[in-house]
This record gives sequence, C-alpha cells and structure tokens, in this order.
Amino acid sequence: MKNVLITGAAGFIGSNLSEKMLQNGYRVIGIDNFDDFYDPDIKRRAIGRLQHSDFTLYEGDIRDKDFLDDVFTANRPDLVVHLAARAGVRPSIEQPMLYYDVNVTGTLLLLEAMKKAGVKDMLFASSSSVYGNNKKVPFSETDNVDNPISPYAATKKAGELLCYTYHHLYDFNIFCLRFFTVYGPGQRPEMAIQKFGRKIMANEPISIFGDGTTRRDYTYIDDITDGIKACVGKLKGFEVLNLGNSQTISLIDLVKSIEHTLDKKAIIKWEPMQPGDVEITYADISKARNLIGFNPEFPVKDGLKQMFEKQKAR
Repeated sequence: MKNVLITGAAGFIGSNLSEKMLQNGYRVIGIDNFDDFYDPDIKRRAIGRLQHSDFTLYEGDIRDKDFLDDVFTANRPDLVVHLAARAGVRPSIEQPMLYYDVNVTGTLLLLEAMKKAGVKDMLFASSSSVYGNNKKVPFSETDNVDNPISPYAATKKAGELLCYTYHHLYDFNIFCLRFFTVYGPGQRPEMAIQKFGRKIMANEPISIFGDGTTRRDYTYIDDITDGIKACVGKLKGFEVLNLGNSQTISLIDLVKSIEHTLDKKAIIKWEPMQPGDVEITYADISKARNLIGFNPEFPVKDGLKQMFEKQKAR
C-alpha cells in the first residue's frame, strides 16, 4: 500500500482525489488549513464524505515548518500530491503578497520538509494560467511561459521552477501538472460554472465579462483525478504535463449549455473584460497521452450533466 500525502485535501480537487486514491487501495494523509477564501464549511462537508480507516486528516498550514515536519515524521509518505494554494486570478491582483506567501513560500517549505524526511516523489498542481495570452494554440509544454499576466500565474510558474531546482539538486521525481479549468460536483462556489448554475436556478442575473467570445478548455474532475492517478506509476525525473480536455468552448456557448442542462434561461448582465483574464485556454495533451495514457472522457455537455445531477443528489 502506498502512503500518499495530499495537501489541500479538503478542496474541490483534493477531496475528489482523496476519494479516488482511497478507492484504489492507497493510504491517504490529508493536509488542509480550511482557510476562508470560500466558506470553510463547504470543505468540511467534502472531507466529511471521506469516512475511511485509511484516511488521516491534519489541520494546519503548509507555511508552518514545524507542522510539516511533524506530519512527515509521523507518516513518512511515499508520494506528495501538492494541491494546496491560494487560487483565482482576480483575487491575486488584489492580494499579491498573500498569493506569493502561500503559493511560493508554502511550496518551498514543503519541498524542504520532503528533503528533510527523505521523500523524493511529488506531483505539483500547476495551472494553464502560466501560458498567459500566448497566441499559439493549443498550448504546448514547450511553449515559452515567461509572461504571466496575473500574480496567481506568476506564483504557479515560480512553483514549477522550484520543483525543477529540487529535482536538479536532490534528484527529486516531480511532475508539474498544468490543470485546465477543472469543474464538477463540489466545484469552488466562485468558479463560473458553479456560480452560473446557482444563479440561473435562483433567477438571479449572471455577469459575462467581455463580449462572450473568450474560450476555455473545461476539464471534468474525473478526468483530472484519473490523470493524477495515472502519473503515479510513471513518476520519474522531471516533467511538465498539460491535463485538459483539449476542446474549447466560448463563454456564451458555455452559458447556453448550462441553460440546456438545467432547462432554464439565464438573465445575462454584460460587464467589461477583467484585468488578468486570458482570451483562450486550450491544452495540447499529446505529451500526457503518450507518457501516462491520459485520455479525457467527458466533453462539456456530458460533464455538465454529471455535475448538476450529482450535486442535486447530495
């Protein structure tokens, strides 16, 4: 049995990944500080569904060196999946110092704790935001990502660089996984699909920023957790991998798909484009397909159906 430490275990991706790893016979050590970026009760309900003898939760902050050392000493994980971060492009513009502290300093302290404990395998959650407004699409791992357009994106690029440094200096095996707009049941409440669905059902207006033509590569949560799990047996050296659906949909067409799924019309409020927003995200997943057998199965229409049905059942 592998011991897997998952930071951010109570978050959207973390709780879904923890559940998948437990189902596949792993022992999961979870870390989360239940911060107030969104309602901590949402995270506590998510983690409450993980009633399993092989799941242990530690409540604490990845910026707390002594806390990390205690967790590693008590558990000696075989693998770290580092998901904990301050998320979101727009909030990072308002609080850049906080984002740097959590996402960069926190990652550095985690790598140091791993080094001290002799743990050398990590999967690091990066983001499609590192591509900025690259004109070449789809985005490839070999593209230049030296021009992030938000503090959040800059912290994720910095995290990747730290990961490479520890691979180079200490022979760590690290894959940096660039996630492309992950959605599904339990998605963070401020994310577009979750917020749109909630407001449409409540007959409240939804805000569309720009002219509705911006495009995103939306990736269903099951495809992401399958991709993360597929990395475990292939983790050797240092790699950067895109995990996306490799299909794009415009913002206005996304709204139409949500309307169709919920059988209810949206009330649209048009707003100016927001600073830090990119025009398109679009993943070239050929490297992930070849290296780990990544093969996303959920087009947006199927993912939306699954998402809203599962949320209604909870």
